[in-house]
Amino acid sequence: MAKDPENLKIEAGEQVNPPAQQQVQVDDSKVAALYANFCRVTGTPEEVIIDLGLNPQPFGVPTAPIAISQRIVTNFFTAKRMLAALHMTVQRHESVFGALEIDVQKRVRGMPSA
Repeated sequence: MAKDPENLKIEAGEQVNPPAQQQVQVDDSKVAALYANFCRVTGTPEEVIIDLGLNPQPFGVPTAPIAISQRIVTNFFTAKRMLAALHMTVQRHESVFGALEIDVQKRVRGMPSA
């Protein structure tokens, strides 16, 4: 049964195959690699804004403003694809190296004494 792509319905028991991934050529010859350990996500109804910067005081509340050095402005569709790609990347990393604890206090308490 042909389906109208604008009004796609999935019948019970029907398998849905995701579209085949295509190889996209990327030219990264002019990329600037910068490090960030801080991120702030804001947005508008149309866009997601991701600010990245370096927090020189990663423990506690910073006493000086964090300088934002990069900003990504994208639409929500690209943001959702980015979320999926980051999620998959972190899952792969954790499957090899173990769970990542993002609570700094738990990581510090969990460290063995010297």
